[in-house]
Amino acid sequence: MKILFLGDVMGRAGRRAITENLPRLRETWALDFVVVNGENATSGMGLSGAHAKVLLDAGADCVTLGDHAFDQKDMLQFIEHEPRVIRPLNFSKASPGKGSRLFTTKNGRKVLVMQALGQVFMKRPFDDPFSAVEPVFKTHPLGGQADAIVVDFHCEATSEKMAMGHWCDGRASLVVGTHTHVPTADAMILPGGTAHLSDAGMCGDYNSVIGMEKHEPLRRFITGMPKDRFTPATGEATLSGVYIETDDQTGKATRIEMVRQGGRLQQCGP
Repeated sequence: MKILFLGDVMGRAGRRAITENLPRLRETWALDFVVVNGENATSGMGLSGAHAKVLLDAGADCVTLGDHAFDQKDMLQFIEHEPRVIRPLNFSKASPGKGSRLFTTKNGRKVLVMQALGQVFMKRPFDDPFSAVEPVFKTHPLGGQADAIVVDFHCEATSEKMAMGHWCDGRASLVVGTHTHVPTADAMILPGGTAHLSDAGMCGDYNSVIGMEKHEPLRRFITGMPKDRFTPATGEATLSGVYIETDDQTGKATRIEMVRQGGRLQQCGP
């Protein structure tokens, strides 16, 4: 299978980049399945139901969330009726929605997508992500019930992301980090056959501070004092993410390529 994962969609610029480019990429790259992290698609903080529909209509098969999962309050109801949107497995036990789902592609292949939140440097204490993913692997073994498995690990520390990659090695097709909005350069296939990238980066304007207009973040760094709200940058966005190909028999990765399309970053893709 050919699978594309796109990192955190950041505000209007990120949404526009998805709607303008994803339909073309699906056709050009003959993609079987697309996962988009929509964590920051609405004003840079969370995802509304209306903007979730925008991402899904543009060609996303699954939209993942993150620590800002329910910053937009209508997502509390929307996620109950839209199973293609998933929140982290180890979010509050009282939260609506699910942290994993088995999808069926148009050609009948089964793709499991799950998401977990890290613990290191995160503002809120979340449950252990390693034990959170374990039961999902047991009920949906790679190459058995699932032809491919994608793990979105949403956290700050690259060390924790790399640890999750090794923890899942041989049991997932792809483990990819999200949340920090800056793409890392460590795309690789681990010894057990799992593709890994510590952070997919963001789909947003990189002439910014992690997707936000520069002036207010700079003011706070320099003076230590806030003045205005953070607002997403609105220039041309770069689609950032990762592309993998999997073996039809085992579900393990046979190819991994970093993806950067449009905007300011050096371009790359399959």
